[in-house]
Amino acid sequence: MKRVLMIATGGTIASTAEGRGLAPTLTGEQLAAAVPEAAKLCELDVVQPMNIDSTNMRPRDWLRIAATIEDAYDGYDAFVVLHGTDTMAYTAAALSYLVQGSPKPIVLTGSQQPMGHPFTDARLNLYQALLYACDDASSDVCIVFGGFAICGTRAHKRRTMSFDAFASVNHPVLAAIRGSRIVRMTSPAPARPDARPAFFGELDERVVVVKLTPALSPSILGLLAPDYDAVVLETFGMGGIPEHADASFEAAIREWVGSGRTVVITTQVDEEGIDLGVYEVGRAYRDMGGVLAGGDMTTEALVAKTMWALAQTHGQARLRDLFERPVNHDRTI
Repeated sequence: MKRVLMIATGGTIASTAEGRGLAPTLTGEQLAAAVPEAAKLCELDVVQPMNIDSTNMRPRDWLRIAATIEDAYDGYDAFVVLHGTDTMAYTAAALSYLVQGSPKPIVLTGSQQPMGHPFTDARLNLYQALLYACDDASSDVCIVFGGFAICGTRAHKRRTMSFDAFASVNHPVLAAIRGSRIVRMTSPAPARPDARPAFFGELDERVVVVKLTPALSPSILGLLAPDYDAVVLETFGMGGIPEHADASFEAAIREWVGSGRTVVITTQVDEEGIDLGVYEVGRAYRDMGGVLAGGDMTTEALVAKTMWALAQTHGQARLRDLFERPVNHDRTI
């Protein structure tokens, strides 16, 4: 029987109605006890590095979760992280870069209703996360939620209340889970029982997302410069950035990257990604130094990958190499 370490971090799954609204109060042990069927799947140990609403999850918490996995890695066959849904996609992406190429599965799950709710999705999600974690064909970081396994770099929360909260963006779901049966939608990676992941212990938190709107002033970049090393710019369509007569956006971006900072260009559109070579309003940035093209990556993955890459280097050539190198299926080549 496989040994699984469950890392409880809080979230809706651990919440009860206390005073001013739902807040995480249940321990990991209490959550595990609510799913007695888990005893038939694995030997389960529980640790609890934090017990917070995932709205309060920060990069330093991602590092704590990754460090917990690294410290326990040799003693377990799989890891299940209980997490709130609101920032789960960010954490799944971050763990994909902090623990790269893991032959052992690292599965995130949670719920839209607390474990104690009479119509909760928590029990099934936790059971199926453990089921998927114990399967020999599972590996790397993923989210198991609402009956599907989604690659950790491709998840995006699309619904605030429905049980099918997450979608897989620009990549097939890894598997559908029907009760106790796993139906693989993609070919699992070849087994690497003796391989060991690459662990990383640093992130550059100075990354911000800016969403273009038709009236946004390019002076926003100057205001952000003292506090941030990189901006993930959610542009229009396939990478369109406004091009007015004064060329003010282009000038602001050139000034930003000229100061040694980074611009990551992505799109506000969920599916299919960007191509800076198609429209005139994007071509100016295609070969600009300091500008990275996000391809078909999610914003969550772009934030996490930029934080990880900037923690390794600020040199443009090395940064581009790290950024464009696929990790856990994060981008289509």
